[in-house]
Amino acid sequence: MISQNPYTNTKIAEYPEDSPKAVHTAIETAHQQHQIWRKQSFKERAQCLEAAADLLESRKRELARTMSLEMGKPLQEGILEIEKCAWVCRYYAEHAENFLATKTLESDASRSMVAYCPLGVVLAVMPWNYPFWQVMRFAAPALMAGNAGLLKHASNVSGCALALEKLLVDAGCPEGLFKTLLIPSDRVAMVIEHPLVRAATLTGSTPAGKAVASKAGESLKKTVLELGGSDPYLILEDADLDLAAEQCAQSRLLNTGQSCIGAKRFIVLESVYEAFLEKFIAKLKAAVMGDPLEAGTTLGPMARHDLRDELHEQVQKSIQAGAQCLLGGKIPDHAGAMYPPTVLVNVTPGMPAYDEELFGPVASVIKVSSEAEAVRVANDSDFGLGSAIFSQNIARAEALAIHDIEAGSCFINHFVKSDPRLPFGGIKQSGYGRELGPYGIHEFVNIKTVSIA
Repeated sequence: MISQNPYTNTKIAEYPEDSPKAVHTAIETAHQQHQIWRKQSFKERAQCLEAAADLLESRKRELARTMSLEMGKPLQEGILEIEKCAWVCRYYAEHAENFLATKTLESDASRSMVAYCPLGVVLAVMPWNYPFWQVMRFAAPALMAGNAGLLKHASNVSGCALALEKLLVDAGCPEGLFKTLLIPSDRVAMVIEHPLVRAATLTGSTPAGKAVASKAGESLKKTVLELGGSDPYLILEDADLDLAAEQCAQSRLLNTGQSCIGAKRFIVLESVYEAFLEKFIAKLKAAVMGDPLEAGTTLGPMARHDLRDELHEQVQKSIQAGAQCLLGGKIPDHAGAMYPPTVLVNVTPGMPAYDEELFGPVASVIKVSSEAEAVRVANDSDFGLGSAIFSQNIARAEALAIHDIEAGSCFINHFVKSDPRLPFGGIKQSGYGRELGPYGIHEFVNIKTVSIA
C-alpha cells in the first residue's frame, strides 16, 4: 500500500498488506468487541463519540495536512472536512438514543413494539476523495447503534485510515471495535463472505458498487451504496445569475472537482445563457492552482495521475465529437497531477461530457430552450445523486424539485452538500440506501417486531 504525494509526485510511505490471518483476526475481534459494545448504554457510547469530536478538532490541522499530502486536498478544505466529522460525531451522540428508541404500534395484540437492534460487524469500503468525512458519516451512526466497523479504505490514503482508527481508540472506543484493513480491492469479497460480517457499505464508483452488491447479494447481506453522479444544475430564466455563477463555480471546484455531488452539468435557459456563461467562467478563472499546503491555494492537484489522465481523455474525446472548449482543457507542465478549470459547451448526447461522470474540475454547459427541456436533459442520465435549481420563484423551483427532478436530493439556490441532519444518497446508477439523519442510523439495525398476546 503506497501513499504518494500527487503534487510533488514523490512517495510518502509504504504500508504492508494485512495477511489473511490478520484480517480473520480483525473480523473476530470486531465481533467480540461488538458483543460488549452493544450492551453499553447510549450515554456510554456517546461519551466515546463526544471525545472523538474533541480529538478531531484538536488534531484538525495535522489530519488536514495528511489529506493534503496523500490526495492533494487544499489545507483549508481539509480543516473544514475534519470539523464536519466532529459535527457528525456530536450529532449522533446527541440524537441516536431518540432515533433508536423502541416504538409502540397499534395491532390486534395487547402490545406491539418495534425495537432497533444492531446488526454486528459492518464493512465500509471507502474512497480517497473525502478520506475522513466519508468514513465518519458511516462510523458515527453505526457505532452509536451498537455495531462494529471494519474499514477498507482506498490504498492511496492509508495514512488517513490509520490516523482515524487511532483517533477512535484514543477517544475511548474499545480497541478492535473499529479496525482498518490494509487490503487491495480484490480481497474485499473474502471479507464480505465471512459469516461474522453482517453488512457492507460502499462509497465509490458505480462498477465498484455493483461488485460489492453482487458479492453481498450472494451472501444475503444488507448493503448501502453511494456511487457516482453527474449532477445537473438548472439555471432558469429568472435566476439570480451572480448567485448562480458563484455557487456553481464553487461546487465544480470543491476538492478539485473530485466529488460525487459536485456540480457537473449546467443546464441553462437560452435567454440567460450568455450572461451566465460569462459570469461562470470569470469565477472559474479566479481559482488559484498550486501546492495544497499553501494558504492561498484553492485548487490542488487531482488525487492521482491516472485519474487526471482519464479526465483529460474524456475532455479530448468530447472535443473530437464536437464540443467546444472555452477554458482550460490542457495538462499543465508540472510534475503533479494538475488539471485546470475547464469549460465545455456544445455538449450533446454521445459525448463523455454528456453521458459520463467528469470527476475533476470540468464543467459541461448545455443550452436549452425551455423549462421542460431543462428537466428532460437533467433526467437524461444514468445517474441520480444530487441536483440544484436556480430561480427566484421559490414555489416553482420547489415543485420542480419535488415532482420532476430524478435525484436523491435537490437544492434550490445553493450547491448540493451533505449535512448530518439530512438523508443523503441517490437513485438509479448512483446507488441506494441513505446515510445521515435519522434514516442513516436505521440502515444497519434489525428493525425487530415484538408482539405480546
